[in-house]
Amino acid sequence: MKPGKRRRTAIETSDRNRRYSLDEAVKMVKDISFAKFDESVDIAVRLGVNPKHADQMVRGAVVLPHGTGKTNRVLVFAKGEKVAEAEAAGADFVGGDDLVAKITEGWLEFDTVIATPDMMGQVGRLGRVLGPRGLMPNPKVGTVTFDVTKAVTEAKAGKVEFRVERAGIVHARIGKRSFEPNALADNARSILDALAKAKPAAAKGVYMKSITLSSTMGPGFRVDPLSLNVVEA
Repeated sequence: MKPGKRRRTAIETSDRNRRYSLDEAVKMVKDISFAKFDESVDIAVRLGVNPKHADQMVRGAVVLPHGTGKTNRVLVFAKGEKVAEAEAAGADFVGGDDLVAKITEGWLEFDTVIATPDMMGQVGRLGRVLGPRGLMPNPKVGTVTFDVTKAVTEAKAGKVEFRVERAGIVHARIGKRSFEPNALADNARSILDALAKAKPAAAKGVYMKSITLSSTMGPGFRVDPLSLNVVEA
């Protein structure tokens, strides 16, 4: 299928061989996006790691300073006083075995899952459902914790989890086309800073090999790693 006229124009306008500064790439993404809806803006970072080796796995989370532009539906597995704490913090769904049963039956109308450590016995039964969708709570990204107030607040504020894929690439949303350019740039830098801090000791050579910004429907714009202090070259 041939791309539509607007997409062809966007592709023709972009220079696939050029590396832009982060601010230039943000401007290009905003200027060339053509969809009639408020497109998401994403960052893709190719890392110099081999995710097949456990000592080169990159995973973490960061609260974006300007949020993602998406309403995050938060589910919390908790019991006792932590139920009221989660509800007071703004969790959309809070429960225990009742939620386990509901999810087992196919319900998945939530975006982030948080669990207190004493609930992981029940939550573990959902591994085959939540795991492939990237929803399984994990202490490494702060979603298995007794501090549910902090976890829920961060999730609602725009916390983004990232994990390197098999091809060595990390994808993350940094906002919407309607965001101000500086907001998108700030969010991108937050992701890159978090990736830099998560660099495995076993990673050798160039760590961040390429950085690309794109909107949902638009072409990608490569960012020059040398223009960013957080990137090794």
